[in-house]
Amino acid sequence: MEYSKKSLGQNFLIDKNIIKKILNLTKINNKHIVEIGPGKGALTDEIIKQKPKSLIIIEKDSKLSEILKKKYFDNKIVRIFNEDILKFDLEKIIKQKSIILGNLPYNISSQILVKLIKFKKWPPKFSDLILMFQKELGEKIIASYKSLNYGRLSILTYFRLNIINKFLISSSCFKPKPKVTSIIIHFQPKKIKFNSIDISNLEKVTNIFFSRKRKMINKSLKKILSTNQIKNINQIKLDSRPADIKPEIYYQITSLYENS
Repeated sequence: MEYSKKSLGQNFLIDKNIIKKILNLTKINNKHIVEIGPGKGALTDEIIKQKPKSLIIIEKDSKLSEILKKKYFDNKIVRIFNEDILKFDLEKIIKQKSIILGNLPYNISSQILVKLIKFKKWPPKFSDLILMFQKELGEKIIASYKSLNYGRLSILTYFRLNIINKFLISSSCFKPKPKVTSIIIHFQPKKIKFNSIDISNLEKVTNIFFSRKRKMINKSLKKILSTNQIKNINQIKLDSRPADIKPEIYYQITSLYENS
């Protein structure tokens, strides 16, 4: 019987060509690698073949974690953590210039991305993020201003990450076969201009606005800023909707909010 837990959103990537395509996005050889949600190790096997300097694996499922520990028992460069990535302090153990890869569980993939974007030290210790999402969610992450999917997730992503590359993956490349198409997105961290603002506050501000995304922004603005502060915001129309506001304006609103 094939082992897969629905509750953990497990769909194992089995297509060798896609695995190679993912690993060709960056140089693995002699690099520190972190893999989130390796499943049975299809991607892991190919990473190891490319001789990384070290490989940290984080797998929540204890049964799979045991399988991986047996499989890579003799391999000195591999460290396996049977942990929930959302509760795990990855920032503490990650090495400088690490590459983070992950076929993420669909049900928590946006939370994992936000966790990585919210690393306390920025620029972070990772140089590249290569992550898999459900296509629908991926489109929200990479959406540019004024596009249909633009919103909270794209504003947070755009604040700290550059999108380098992306490609779609058919559901037939997985076992069990998901009902959706997937997308791989390759990110690199930005050296931030707006490093005076706290990303947790940006998250809070965008939350306030986009929880009323069909409404005009005036009420949301008045909730967090004084009338004088609102006057200081560049080119803002109070009858706009949250999706009409550029990311840079959200950064400015967050900065004013922090100073209020």
